[in-house]
Amino acid sequence: MTERAPLSRKLSAIAESATLKVDAKAKALKADGKAIISYAAGEPDFATPQFIVDAAAEALADPASYRYTPAPGLPALREAIAAKTLRDSGLEVSPSQVIVTNGGKQSVYQAFQAVVNPGDEVLLPAPYWTTYPEAIRLADGTPVEVFAGADQEYKVTVEQLEAARTARTTALVFVSPSNPTGSVYTAEETRAIGEWALEHGIWIISDEIYQNLTYEGVTATSIVEAVPEVAGQTILVNGVAKTYAMTGWRVGWMVGPADAIKIAGNLQSHLTSNVNNVAQKAAIAALNGPQTEAEQFREAFDRRRRLIVSELSKIEGLVVPNPLGAFYVYPDVQGLLGRTWGGVTPTTSLELADLILEQAEVAVVPGEAFGPSGYIRMSYALGDDQLLEGVQRLQRLFS
Repeated sequence: MTERAPLSRKLSAIAESATLKVDAKAKALKADGKAIISYAAGEPDFATPQFIVDAAAEALADPASYRYTPAPGLPALREAIAAKTLRDSGLEVSPSQVIVTNGGKQSVYQAFQAVVNPGDEVLLPAPYWTTYPEAIRLADGTPVEVFAGADQEYKVTVEQLEAARTARTTALVFVSPSNPTGSVYTAEETRAIGEWALEHGIWIISDEIYQNLTYEGVTATSIVEAVPEVAGQTILVNGVAKTYAMTGWRVGWMVGPADAIKIAGNLQSHLTSNVNNVAQKAAIAALNGPQTEAEQFREAFDRRRRLIVSELSKIEGLVVPNPLGAFYVYPDVQGLLGRTWGGVTPTTSLELADLILEQAEVAVVPGEAFGPSGYIRMSYALGDDQLLEGVQRLQRLFS
């Protein structure tokens, strides 16, 4: 009998999401009775604002919600997204330049599918969100890491990008505020990168999912606002998940030039068709409704940010850059490696994360998920009491 044909080599090479893997392990241990405190998931702990839930409930009662709707999204939602893009990114677009997707991840996937050809190189500033390199490979591209450490506040320079550019470079990933580091590029830094990309005809995939979560008076300047001319070669990725505590609703979007959006829309028409209508109508309410609770969420994140940075900085051997956006802190833990803690001597951040989980019952994501070893990501999107208790466990472990 002939053996079964093999599975897809492309998909077999794709790794599971490291952040979701750590979070799942933490939840499994918690279900077994362990007192796990998890900083792994990038998910607000707040309930979705009630007026958004009410809009969804109203949509459930509308038979029109039960039917197919346009694959690129409900017209009213595309209009709301266009308005938000002008308001927060400084770019005026037609609703026809918007595609509503099943969360931001689908937008990321489709953006790379739209602009990357086999053999193309995509410059990927590191540390990076774990999904980017896999999405690039799924588009038959090659991710080229460009690393910036804590000494650079995890922000790459034009000089580094130029050193990594080759004749095969066709795209750049730009993320500000950053997951996993919380770093925010200044307007001047953003402008310099945008002008460099414009000069060399390089596509920009700009992930703006955290643009409304900034602190200390900082603003996340969109690259299309800093350099308006680059809009013709930029795809913006965004969504309601982080700002409105709507991670489970799965509504994201992509905004870009008409030709890129056209082919991405063709892909989505075969891939998923429309996002579920109830969630789309909830997203309309989120974008068009009062922003009071979203601002309260941001203020709570800011309070937690200041607390976690202050407490982590008390641990000798940690370097803790001050994150000005998103809801992550990304300590440099190289000062803890090669030393013995509780009878164990970790030499990588992966080994350190295992040690922390086993001995302190605290879940963190190791730097290997986002680039080089020597770092850990901690989300402060969890309750204040748990946030403090978890860091105090680390203080005791590394005392």
